[in-house]
Amino acid sequence: MVVKKKIKKKDHPSLDIVSSHGVELTGKKIVLCVAGSVAAYKAIELARLLMRHGADVKCVTSNAVTKLIQPEYFKWATGNDVITKLTGELEHIRLADYNQSDLIVVYPATANTLGKLANGIDDTPVSTVLTVGFGSKIPILMCLAMHVSMYENSAVKKNIKFLKNKIQFLSPKMIEGKAKSPEPEDVLENVLKKFGSSSLLKNKKILMTAGPTIEQIDPIRAITNQSSGKTGVSLASELISAGAKVTFVYGPGREKPPKGAKIINVLSSKEMHVTVKSELKKKFDIVIMAAAIVDYIPTVQSKKKIKSFKSTMNISLKKAPKIIDEIKKYQKNVFLVGFKAETNLTKSQLIKSAEKKLRESSADMIIANDIGLIRYKKNPQNNQVIIVDSKKNFVSGWMNKEKIAKIIRKQIEVKIK
Repeated sequence: MVVKKKIKKKDHPSLDIVSSHGVELTGKKIVLCVAGSVAAYKAIELARLLMRHGADVKCVTSNAVTKLIQPEYFKWATGNDVITKLTGELEHIRLADYNQSDLIVVYPATANTLGKLANGIDDTPVSTVLTVGFGSKIPILMCLAMHVSMYENSAVKKNIKFLKNKIQFLSPKMIEGKAKSPEPEDVLENVLKKFGSSSLLKNKKILMTAGPTIEQIDPIRAITNQSSGKTGVSLASELISAGAKVTFVYGPGREKPPKGAKIINVLSSKEMHVTVKSELKKKFDIVIMAAAIVDYIPTVQSKKKIKSFKSTMNISLKKAPKIIDEIKKYQKNVFLVGFKAETNLTKSQLIKSAEKKLRESSADMIIANDIGLIRYKKNPQNNQVIIVDSKKNFVSGWMNKEKIAKIIRKQIEVKIK
């Protein structure tokens, strides 16, 4: 019998540069539409810059561009196939339909491409991708390049006016009678800001816990909780987009761990504590304790399955150590953020509970929420938090957890200024 060994597809060598300069764009899918301008050669550099900050870049070119630059050059640059024509594979839908990509960058953008988007004309791969993306509301960043006389044309100005509140333009540079496309570095800076890059959080080292813990009663049965890890994952993703270097200690949550972080998977509260203590031998700027750690654990864990022939069974539990209370002992000056979940409290009671935790743990900020409310139980994808520190309280209002993560990140930035 001949056994065929499955050969794993090797990543394209050009992908070696991904995240070499930063992780702000990790997990972000960016479509780079290259129109027929001599400035098209700079699109290669832009693609590489976006990749160096973590982005997955796919290029779409017009027929005019292929006469200037061979498509294989774009494939070499990005590690992805280049779309030069539309086929039965529906490339325009795969790239630009609802939620298929995070951003479409048109670089360089000609007067012709601008006019087609403004008037719903889609007769090239670039214009068709833009038409689909415009309709599905994927953000579009257009970087114009043309002669000044074309830029001053009333029809071009009309098209810009029509689109200016619907897409984003990056202003060209007026040099030698031409409206030249902005430099790739300027486009990169704009894209990083769009996804939340922060001078305050850039290169900050952040240790974060998230998800539930599982405490075994016997090899089969366990005590745990219903934490999905969503808020923690969303917050970590926000911090990564801001430019922070995140170490993510993750219990068995249902959400996929954040891309761009160093992931350390754990199961029990003891494993989480040991991991956090070990990691804090290294210097961190911020520690965020978002994990829903089990409060009580079995006194004894049976090595064999406990038989079920008895009508009743007693399990002895002991209090699990509060990891957050130890953090400032491991690193005195770290900025510490904790989470506090309660049920069925008034707003003032919830604030008092958070303030008590703030004092006990020497934390700098506590994120408190009430998970016992009927409103939360009906839709746990939404939440309301109260952010408590030593000076003030901030109430988020009801919103989805991704938006709450953005608010928490902003509040952390305010505190570390």
